[in-house]
Amino acid sequence: MIISFFSRRYGGREGRNELFSVVVSHECIIFTCVVIGKASSDDIQHSHKCRTRMYLSVEGRSTHPSQMESQNSSLICAICLDRFRIPVTIPCGHTFCQKCIATHWDTKSKSGIGPGCPMCNEEFATRPVLKRNVSMSVLTEAANSTGPCCRESLARGGEATRPMLLCDRHKKPLVYYCRQDKMSVCCECGISECANHDKVLLEAERENQELLLERKSNEVGKLTEETLKSIADLAENINQAEVTLQQTSSWVSVKFSALIKILVEKQEATELFIQEQKKVAMNEAAARQAELEERCQKLGESQSQIAAVRNLSDTDLIKESMVLEVPRFKDIPTVVTSNLQDRLNGVTDVLTRVSKLVFEDLEKAVNAAVSADEEGSPQDKRPILAVVPSPAAPCHPGGKEGLTAYRCSLTFDPRTANGHLFLSQEYRKAEHLTSGPRTVPPHEARFDHTWQVLCFQGFTHGQHYWELEVSKPWAYLGVTYETIPRKEKAKRSMVGMNELSWSLQLDEHQLSAWHDGRREIVAGASRHSRIGMLLDYEAGTLTYYGDGQTRLHAFHCAFSRELFPACWIGEGVSVTLCSP
Repeated sequence: MIISFFSRRYGGREGRNELFSVVVSHECIIFTCVVIGKASSDDIQHSHKCRTRMYLSVEGRSTHPSQMESQNSSLICAICLDRFRIPVTIPCGHTFCQKCIATHWDTKSKSGIGPGCPMCNEEFATRPVLKRNVSMSVLTEAANSTGPCCRESLARGGEATRPMLLCDRHKKPLVYYCRQDKMSVCCECGISECANHDKVLLEAERENQELLLERKSNEVGKLTEETLKSIADLAENINQAEVTLQQTSSWVSVKFSALIKILVEKQEATELFIQEQKKVAMNEAAARQAELEERCQKLGESQSQIAAVRNLSDTDLIKESMVLEVPRFKDIPTVVTSNLQDRLNGVTDVLTRVSKLVFEDLEKAVNAAVSADEEGSPQDKRPILAVVPSPAAPCHPGGKEGLTAYRCSLTFDPRTANGHLFLSQEYRKAEHLTSGPRTVPPHEARFDHTWQVLCFQGFTHGQHYWELEVSKPWAYLGVTYETIPRKEKAKRSMVGMNELSWSLQLDEHQLSAWHDGRREIVAGASRHSRIGMLLDYEAGTLTYYGDGQTRLHAFHCAFSRELFPACWIGEGVSVTLCSP
């Protein structure tokens, strides 16, 4: 049965090849060399003369001692003078142990000498790539199985040494791996029991399994990295959730502080509810974090198991590698959410109405009663339904100098601008073109049907003041959450026409305040070329100022998400963000 063959060019005659084959029987291993060339009579006669057989006894008996001795000598490395360990053939045709020739070249390179053959002294322009000579490996393994050295420990590749395991039945080295029986076998087992099975060299199968272990290790490493990222994301979201929940608690506290004498009981009950909801949300988030940390620990243990398997013997490594599994886990959400704001909507609405009723309507009623004959100011004549800042909010310094302390720099976001709007002056000016819409690239943030644009900058805390110059009184100026509709044709996409935004409408005849589609007429002069806007996030107020810092109107709400300045611009109108 032929188990391996190889061929190479015969150097002495053009057009001829030397064909080598290894024939293994129960009695001996036969090495045959035949020269094959052109079909001339001389060549055929020469090929007969060159046909040679060398016998290696399987049982230790030699039928032709001279041939066996010659064959054994051909399996000796000229550098270490021992049998080949991972034989490799370099371009000149000579064969050495992989480690021996590599060490030889490394030593020469330190002296500035390039790679070459230590036997024929042929020099190579570049260092050749060393590849295993499979046929010579088979011969070496077969020769090793016949001598007394088969029961000794052999070094096989790499820095570490692994023992040469013997077949339990034949006491010969395990040189093959039978993929059908999933076990390591010796040469005789490969002939007698696994003749027709899919077999590979044991070293090759180990390399395959090591590659599989490497892939598993990489997968575990990737899962570990993802888990660590999830832990970091969860920790960040916990901090953000704490800030949001604290802002809600602070807003409620501000409202109750103004009505402490009559609402103290409800204030305590509401704050207790908020703390309970915060505790529930934090406990749930902490449980997720603990579960993720436990997952990370299990992944680390799995990585350690893989590292331990790598140090096992060939057979045990292959066996353990096949049963070793990468841990699988269910997804754990890292977003911390709370419906606290939704559950408190009723309370906040009542507090807003009560604040307005007590601190504005009551004051106006008292002033009206005390000064019935005096003419009230435009501020006193505002409609009953007007919404004003919380009296418990910090008082902002009056006049232009006071508001300057809160000035901020804004720019329009071109990704959001409708096609009818043209941005210029470094995105500080937005103009509604009368020539029709421009061709703009599609973007998920763009207002497709609404003449609207948002600013780049958003606010989640603090006090911020900015001014806008409007060329004509046909615009809506306000703020909105990022989730405002952008692709709808309905009026609901306009700032102030939904529950997500607040705006002041500029018109030739009057000013109007809009929120959630509800309109409130604002008393006073309707024409203002410059509008100032003051946002106090913690106090929940959005205050508008006209020319000369005249206070026009104020919204009051418990803001819970990031707010972006927004402008709806009528045809032929331009809006410019004033520099700080």
